[in-house]
Amino acid sequence: MQCSLGGTVVELKATAASELLLLNAVRGQDVERPPVWLMRQAGRYMKAGFYINSYQIICEKYPSFRERSENVDLVVEISLQPWNVFQPDGVILFSDILTPLSGMNIPFDIVKGKGPIIFDPIVTAADVDQVREFSPEEAVPYVGEALTILHKEVDNKAAVLGFVGAPFTLASYVVEGGSSKNFTKIKSLAFSQPKVLHSLLQKFATSMTKYIQYQADNGAQAVQIFDSWATELSPVDFEEFSLPYLKQIVDAVKQTHPDLPLILYASGSGGLLERLALTGVDVVSLDWTVDMAEGRRRLGHDIAIQGNVDPGVLFGSKEFITNRIHDTVTKAGKGKHILNLGHGIKVGTPEENVSHFFEVAKSIRY
Repeated sequence: MQCSLGGTVVELKATAASELLLLNAVRGQDVERPPVWLMRQAGRYMKAGFYINSYQIICEKYPSFRERSENVDLVVEISLQPWNVFQPDGVILFSDILTPLSGMNIPFDIVKGKGPIIFDPIVTAADVDQVREFSPEEAVPYVGEALTILHKEVDNKAAVLGFVGAPFTLASYVVEGGSSKNFTKIKSLAFSQPKVLHSLLQKFATSMTKYIQYQADNGAQAVQIFDSWATELSPVDFEEFSLPYLKQIVDAVKQTHPDLPLILYASGSGGLLERLALTGVDVVSLDWTVDMAEGRRRLGHDIAIQGNVDPGVLFGSKEFITNRIHDTVTKAGKGKHILNLGHGIKVGTPEENVSHFFEVAKSIRY
């Protein structure tokens, strides 16, 4: 971040940032406990009336998800709600992986009850030609503004996290026309017209590289890459249609931002764990279908891991939640572990159980 107040201020900020628990854990430095944050920690489970402007109240005023996620003031307010209540070690930007699409000439919306809708799904090489490479400064300036404000508000008491979608996952949405159960359209394109898909994936790889760099330049201190649908691929197809583009993104970002931790999350990734590590990311985030001890053994201790409590555990008793947290931390071993869920918080999760999760997590000592 740029600062016009002189070198002393920048130096003080850098010193404060170097003491952040989440960043130190990722780097393998000695930490007293695992840092903790939760995917989807800002959102619909948060009680109406618990805050002056709860997420539910904001939704009533602004029913469009895109309006909520593309308005600087709302993005900041929603992102800070869990920070103000739970004080997690990571504060993630409230946004969506599809946010860049409009800036790439791919019109879309996110409709309540239906999810993402791509108005003109990509089918042909000509469609790919119409996709523009992403310029975040021009297309999503509100993301940079929100990150800058979040960085100031959190004041290096926690790490500010940005995130992006991975090329294959973004391609899946725009080819399928939205969410999918069988992924027949993207696989048909991959297996019958691979050059067309590779052309699209390359545009997303170049664009997401720029997007990560833009987020880092505006206050993000770590960035998570979501490859939610890559696990729909067989290992051999993952190696062709996802892995090279993830590696390209990581390599390019490390050239410009060598100290920026990159986290990779793919749900249902048990069959791909070793391949996820080949991307060069700093952290592999495990979902709950992988035993944490097995995940650590398969990935080794040179890479950090994140996760991986089942989100359903938060519907259990406080005793059960406590036991599962301790089991996960024990299996992960000391250091290079970020405690998180294996997926996002579910709608309807009791907020008092989320509070209990954070209390227990922050009381742990190695």
